[in-house]
Amino acid sequence: MWVALILTVIIVSVFCFAVVQYFEIRKKMAASDLEKEAVLQKYAPIMDIEAHRSEVEAEAVARRSEIEAEMAEIQRQLTEAKQNVEHSTESLKLNYKEKRALYDSLQSKIRLLQDDEEMLEVGIYNPQFDIEDGEKFKQAIKANREQQKESVRNKEACSCSIEWQVGGSKQKGKKMTDQKIRLMLRAFNGECDAAISKVNWRNVSIMEERIKKAYESINNQGQSSSTSLAHSYLLLKLKELHLTHEKNIKIQEEKEEQQEIRAQMREEARIQKEYEKAERDAAKEEEGYQKALAKARDELAKASNEEREMLNEKLRKLEADLAEAHAKKERIMSQAQLTRRGHVYVISNMGSFGDDVVKIGMTRRLEPYDRVKELGDASVPFRFDVHAMIFSDDAPSLENTLHKKFQEKRVNQINQRKEFFRVNLTDVEKAVTDLGLEIEFTKTAEAQEYRKSLALEVGKSNSHSSPAKKVDTDLPDEL
Repeated sequence: MWVALILTVIIVSVFCFAVVQYFEIRKKMAASDLEKEAVLQKYAPIMDIEAHRSEVEAEAVARRSEIEAEMAEIQRQLTEAKQNVEHSTESLKLNYKEKRALYDSLQSKIRLLQDDEEMLEVGIYNPQFDIEDGEKFKQAIKANREQQKESVRNKEACSCSIEWQVGGSKQKGKKMTDQKIRLMLRAFNGECDAAISKVNWRNVSIMEERIKKAYESINNQGQSSSTSLAHSYLLLKLKELHLTHEKNIKIQEEKEEQQEIRAQMREEARIQKEYEKAERDAAKEEEGYQKALAKARDELAKASNEEREMLNEKLRKLEADLAEAHAKKERIMSQAQLTRRGHVYVISNMGSFGDDVVKIGMTRRLEPYDRVKELGDASVPFRFDVHAMIFSDDAPSLENTLHKKFQEKRVNQINQRKEFFRVNLTDVEKAVTDLGLEIEFTKTAEAQEYRKSLALEVGKSNSHSSPAKKVDTDLPDEL
């Protein structure tokens, strides 16, 4: 029983102690909560900042991750773009090279086809054949064409290096090959005929290149069947081109030469008529003086002493006139027989040809100024000025000497029959005096018609710009 009581007391004591302890703990916990609340209240702002900082840091970390991801994406895009640019650059370079090659090829073809619009080469053609006249050129072209026909007949102009079979048949393969050869020859001959028919002095190099291009193009097309035009056939076509070109040049030269000869013959005929008329006039004049002299002598025989002195004076004058008329007739007859006698003239036409351009020519006419007047009648807008008219017993030699002197000054370096020279009149005068010839030389180009025309043009221009101002066009002849 005591044991139970003691146990009960112990249990109650323990329970009471536990309750006390519980309340103590609750009290301490309450105090601790108050403390914590006070601390929290005290440090609330700091804790709010810290929390904000944490939030900011968390946001910053998240933003940084996003930025890093964006940068990675941008870097990837840049790398890809760079690769694309490099690839595009290479493609553009390759494309440019291809397009440039195509452009150059097209430009070459355009130059070949548009030979009348643009000249690739302008210059003096170097003849390849030493042939004298156009007829011999025609014979050479005919012989060349016979060589071409022989080359075709002997199957040398175009050939195939492979013996083809069609469906296992050599005969059908040969037929196919023959058709291919005929087509290639027809195409090449057509191109050559077109080029040869159009060749002239301006485009001979272009036409030559055109034939070569046709040869290369047709042979390229024949590569698939191993069929090709022979190089020897190309050379025959090029020879025909040059023969035709030089034939055209020679025929044109012959035409110009014939025109010059006909003009010279007309001039000679005119001169001959002029001499014949002058001889007739001189003979008629001489005959008239002879009749007058005979009549005066009859009158003298019948005259009285007072009349004789006057008739003698008349007789002496008639005899002098007769002698002069006879001498004149003899001079005309002598000049007509000596065909090298004539005048070398130096003339200019400022209005037509500009300053320092002179014509040095020759005429055998009795009145040399008629030739100058004729030159200025219809072919040029203004009359020529005469600077020198030189009589010579050998006018052609004198003319030739002056032409050689100023050979490098020729205006037309191709046609030597043109007699215009770009030279100062002082130099021409010196060249003439150096030959020991004493002549009257006029170095001033009067150019009256030209200067008056200019003055009228200026007057018209001034009258249009200033209507109230009157322009005096009555200019002195010195202008």
